Amino acid sequence: MALRDIILAFDSRIYETHKYHMPFFYLEKKMFCYLWIDKLTKEPYIGIVKGNKIDHPLLEQGNRTRIKIFRVDPLLDFQIEIIREILNMAIVLY
Repeated sequence: MALRDIILAFDSRIYETHKYHMPFFYLEKKMFCYLWIDKLTKEPYIGIVKGNKIDHPLLEQGNRTRIKIFRVDPLLDFQIEIIREILNMAIVLY
């Protein structure tokens, strides 16, 4: 819920819907990011739709072609400034 609130509060043009059985966030009718839980680690992450165009050391490409993810350790305090930095890097692509 906290990650959802951070994303929605980031920009008034961002809104939430459900797509592919997950919370998905759109920026002015374009897919922006989503929240999901890693099947192996059971930890949440934020998937950035245009992540392949962002160069940030904490974003992971993995075997994805377009999306990069930002992992969140639920046992630690959220890195809100880093999340905002990544969202800001993503929002300029729109």
